[in-house]
Amino acid sequence: MPERPVSRAKPGGSATPVSGASTPPSFTPGGTSNRPSSGGAVPVGARRPAAPGGSRAPDSRGGTPRAASGGSGASTPVGGQPITPHGGAAPRPPAPAARRRRRLYLVVAVVLVLLLAWPVGLVLWANGRLETVDALSSASNTPGTTYLLAGSDERDGAVDDDGTIGGRTDSILLLHQPTSGPAALISLPRDSYAEIPGHGGNKLNAAFAFGGAPLLVETVERLTGLTVDHYVQIGMDGIGEIVNAVGGVNLCYDHDVDDKKSKLKWKAGCHTVQGKKALAFARMRYADPEGDVGRAKRQQQLIGAVTKELARPANLWQPAQQVAIARAGTDVLTVSKGTGALDLARLGLAFRSARGDGGVTGTPPIASIDYRPGGIGSAVLLDPELTPVFFADLAAGRLAPGEYGGMPG
Repeated sequence: MPERPVSRAKPGGSATPVSGASTPPSFTPGGTSNRPSSGGAVPVGARRPAAPGGSRAPDSRGGTPRAASGGSGASTPVGGQPITPHGGAAPRPPAPAARRRRRLYLVVAVVLVLLLAWPVGLVLWANGRLETVDALSSASNTPGTTYLLAGSDERDGAVDDDGTIGGRTDSILLLHQPTSGPAALISLPRDSYAEIPGHGGNKLNAAFAFGGAPLLVETVERLTGLTVDHYVQIGMDGIGEIVNAVGGVNLCYDHDVDDKKSKLKWKAGCHTVQGKKALAFARMRYADPEGDVGRAKRQQQLIGAVTKELARPANLWQPAQQVAIARAGTDVLTVSKGTGALDLARLGLAFRSARGDGGVTGTPPIASIDYRPGGIGSAVLLDPELTPVFFADLAAGRLAPGEYGGMPG
């Protein structure tokens, strides 16, 4: 009787003896051994016993035991990527560095949105606070952009030496940005003799008293030949509020002053002052040897000092400070219809350019500071021959950078 093949299956295993097989089932038909290694070998299809405490038994090859899979149904081979029950690779959880990068990108995106939204919101808010007036004329446009700035001093019941009552303009500034050439900031002495439409010859600031902003604009356009694109009226009392909002300004004057009318007390030199004293500095003229011309220079100096403070980075990056400045500015400004906060920003840039080394400042050519035509007291007479040429060159951007005009002689 032939000898029966001896089965190599162990009790409890899944393998069954094969009757009459000449090739042990632990070998493949190609002759490659699939036999488990000795020492803790597990028959084909059998589960390796779990180690006490729920951990897996050490691998027979000395490898690190595999962690038991959780409820996800994925297993993790030694040193490999997690495997899903369907045989595919399970996605790895994001690395800590990748998560940090995503959070950083999100923070940067939020900051950029706020940086863009804040100035837009501030501009819209400021536009809503601006008081407007129908000030511009119907004159034909002239090249470049022309701003007329008037410092109004509306003291009810005040009577000037020309007999006009009520609102006055303490300062009249013409700012022109030509299409090419340097920006120009020219002070028009308020006592300049000018032809006022419908009222004849008088001091320039009387136009404001007679007809407000529209008549002042029309008078300046006739005097200069330039069409005004934007009118900006600044309440002189509000100048102090703006100075206080920027934390004070540094001003210089080379004479000692004790002026009863403006109430300015000044020791020769440069001083950092707050709103009330800055306003007196801009108003004083009777104690100034140059009179109205000297006052025009100091008014330019004050506005230049405020502009410089407004441009400081500390003000640009402090939202609370920006709101305080915008509130103070819009409280004291009246602008022509169609003029908004962005136009005021462009005005500030043009003003800064004109006050810089490459700009044009000063007054028109002056023939006399004590012109007395009768009935209006002492006036400033602009040179009738040089003034038209001066404004034509200014409009065309032909003036070389520097200071012009000033006291005659």
